[in-house]
Amino acid sequence: MRILLILFCTLAGLQAKPNIILILVDDHGYGDLSSFGATDMETPHLDRLMASGLRLDQFYANCTVCSPTRASLMTGRYPDLSGVPGVIRQWSRDSWGYLDPDVPTLPDYLRRAGYATGMVGKWHLGYESPNTPNERGFEFFHGFLGDMMDDYYEHRRGGKHWMRRNQEAVFPEGHATDIFTQWAIDYIAEEAETEAPFFLYLAYNAPHFPIQPPKEWLAKVQAREPQLDEKRAKNVAFVEHLDDRIGMVVDSVRELGIAEDTIIIFSSDNGGSLWHAQSNGALRGGKQDHWEGGIRVPTCVVWPGMITPRRSDAPGMTMDFLPTLCEIADADVTAPIDGHSLADVWLSEGEPDPERTFIWVRREGNQRYQGRAYYAVRKGPWKLLQNTPFEPMQLVHLEKDPGENDPQPAEGPIASELRTHLMRHLQRAGRVPWQP
Repeated sequence: MRILLILFCTLAGLQAKPNIILILVDDHGYGDLSSFGATDMETPHLDRLMASGLRLDQFYANCTVCSPTRASLMTGRYPDLSGVPGVIRQWSRDSWGYLDPDVPTLPDYLRRAGYATGMVGKWHLGYESPNTPNERGFEFFHGFLGDMMDDYYEHRRGGKHWMRRNQEAVFPEGHATDIFTQWAIDYIAEEAETEAPFFLYLAYNAPHFPIQPPKEWLAKVQAREPQLDEKRAKNVAFVEHLDDRIGMVVDSVRELGIAEDTIIIFSSDNGGSLWHAQSNGALRGGKQDHWEGGIRVPTCVVWPGMITPRRSDAPGMTMDFLPTLCEIADADVTAPIDGHSLADVWLSEGEPDPERTFIWVRREGNQRYQGRAYYAVRKGPWKLLQNTPFEPMQLVHLEKDPGENDPQPAEGPIASELRTHLMRHLQRAGRVPWQP
């Protein structure tokens, strides 16, 4: 695949190693794009992006919440195998993960392959050494070390200020979505002047609650959609503002004349939060659930001239980005990973492994979870799941019951096989500490 890719790029006059812009948004619902069925929302820029490349209709986040999915993106591993089965927080009494400092990351591999590596936006994988972005493969970091922001204009969490430019605290003014957009555009413009390819990981906090769109965006939605209650109107405005700013980033790539040399990826770290009027369309459940609405996320990959615009039902997972991008970038992966390269699916419409098994683990505190973990397993159309540690597993056939409306008891040979896959996974994960 790599030899054919180099040959094609050479004949087409393209960079053999493309620039990579990976955009990850936070809590974006599967139904919160007009191209995914939203009738009260206008998202022209993301709709255009989805139509310009490969739209992956069965792509999954590695977890139902933030930190574990981000750990999988960085390491190509299941989150609990990289030390992050739950959310990393600034309060040790309520932190449920610690990114393994010895595991190489996606930017580590790309740097070794000659890439400049930059990150803008939300990190959420550690607050101090050795797990800050500059120590985990990024030459340049301009963003937010923490998890959610308590306010999109004040940029604090729990009274602490986490905005940084590399290791230095910075105090920008404005809405975080606007700030991260400008920082990303600045980084792209600077790197476009150099000969080396670049990797930009652009991680927005939006549309994670608090649902806080700029006032003018909310007013525009309320005028256009007067039937919406305020809670939904705020969420629609929040996503439309985000859509507009992502459009600015994509437009900057085109204006700099590097679109054909740049892969742009869009995805989310988990599904939308139903409590905050986000929508996952026809999918059941939302953030924190192992129903499809909690883990299936809107995802696309765009590379003009190299990836044919189309839709695919090939299943994939966040951890697949690392081996896929490393294969395309000719970067050697030297440590164990769990992700599968989807380069053949992306570039030549190859078929995914029909026997592949997907596993989800999430550990959390509070009285609902009590520090325990809960799980899901998918193989082919079959899915075994629970949504808290205290309920029995249920079995779903996703082709016959895509809405998961009629789950069955976890009985019989299929359920037994899936439980065995989970047990083997947990034996491996038990060797990895998740506290410092």
